[in-house]
Amino acid sequence: MTIFSKIIAGQIPSYKIAENNHFYAFLDIFPLVKGHVLVVPKVETDQFFNLEATYLNEILAFAQPIAKAIEKAFPCNRCGLSVIGLEVPHAHLHLVPINSADDLNFNRPKLTLSKEELIEVQQAILNQLYF
Repeated sequence: MTIFSKIIAGQIPSYKIAENNHFYAFLDIFPLVKGHVLVVPKVETDQFFNLEATYLNEILAFAQPIAKAIEKAFPCNRCGLSVIGLEVPHAHLHLVPINSADDLNFNRPKLTLSKEELIEVQQAILNQLYF
């Protein structure tokens, strides 16, 4: 069971943004910038493009309102999307508010946010989220 499966199951706490039958979205607790969200399929698959076609077809539709909420909640040029998947063997998307391509550089140091800051970021996104 991956750390993401444990988060989805509620065994590890998370700062949930959205959930449906197939996907779970939550804050990255070591974000590149404030507003960094992970979108994870509930099915445990290591590589993104090994997901079944239905999941691949639906994941962007699930992520779209979250990305729009991120753009409204945090000053940015747009919400960037990245699929890297090296850090956890469970397919996932990164949604990150960006102003340049370098903002998606995962070699940069990550932020360390307090619990209060994470709750503030979560609430800022939730206040803009409409499905």
